[in-house]
Amino acid sequence: MANALFFFKALHVVGFVSWFAGLFYLGRIFVYDEEASGKAEPERSTLKQQFNLMEWRVYRIICNPAMMITWTAGLIMVGLGLFSPLVPNYLTSGTPGWMHLKLLLLVLMTIYHLWNKRIIRRMEAGERPFSSWQYRLLNEMPTLFLISISYIAVYGKAGTLNYLYLVGGIIVFVGLIFLGARAYKKAREKVQRS
Repeated sequence: MANALFFFKALHVVGFVSWFAGLFYLGRIFVYDEEASGKAEPERSTLKQQFNLMEWRVYRIICNPAMMITWTAGLIMVGLGLFSPLVPNYLTSGTPGWMHLKLLLLVLMTIYHLWNKRIIRRMEAGERPFSSWQYRLLNEMPTLFLISISYIAVYGKAGTLNYLYLVGGIIVFVGLIFLGARAYKKAREKVQRS
């Protein structure tokens, strides 16, 4: 049973690494797609068509399978812990509630994943739901999920997760991301003016 746990744990890691890679890349393509909207024809149509093709490929070929692998392997690990005394029960071991919080964040990340599909469809229809700067900020959402889920999993399993430090750290990190994005935006605008 322990060998099965290790197999599914490795598969889970492969799944979530691929999922995050896809979401990060998809977010960058959104930025480029939006910036292509400001180009003159025929460059605009050519770029937008290419970016739309790339968005769908990343979403369907990388993000969707990786999300399914992540969820499947993770739920199997939880199930193994419920039904085998040889495998830790992740729902009851470690810091109380850590697995529930991790699962909640995974549900929110799945909602974010599905929301990206809606964005692709809207952009494909010619809508411009966000500015390139807003897409840059949205592209940081997977970073927040990655950091939060990783720390919750490591410290929660060890039984040393402090929820106050977790929330405080996330708030500080969000602030730093926002300040960095704003500084980058100002630097870009300064270069474009000169």
